[in-house]
Amino acid sequence: MGAGVIAKDGGGGGGKRRRRARARPMAEINVTPFVDVMLVLLIIFMVAAPLLTVGVPVELPKTAAGALAADQEEPLTVTITSTGSVQIQTTETARDQLVLKLRAIAAERDSDRVFLRADGAVPYSDVMQIMGALNAGGFSNIGLVTDTGGPALDGTDASGG
Repeated sequence: MGAGVIAKDGGGGGGKRRRRARARPMAEINVTPFVDVMLVLLIIFMVAAPLLTVGVPVELPKTAAGALAADQEEPLTVTITSTGSVQIQTTETARDQLVLKLRAIAAERDSDRVFLRADGAVPYSDVMQIMGALNAGGFSNIGLVTDTGGPALDGTDASGG
């Protein structure tokens, strides 16, 4: 794979004394297979990366708020679906067990930040109950997740229309 042999002539004309040709290893590296493998890996990771996000489908409300800065630790996400079920990351959790599970998770984490995703059809009182459970579970830094592009409430439309 890239190693070859280069023959070394004795030089000169075709005289009586002919030296035997010495073979020496080729000192060049063939990088074409390396580049091919790296391009294939790049394509694989570009396709696989979007699939690694938390995938609970909810219809998030739209606001004009900007995004929060990211932490070093993977963010903890609590989701309230349109049916009212509560999920920690992608695991469905009963509401009466929510505080106990959150306390166990908070004991293992460095950050007290949690992201709360709620479907737009969920009543405000349900969202507030889950926020109270998050606070009781040890998470005081709660970020509400929304989609961007909603009204800015100052007469302009953040979506550009």
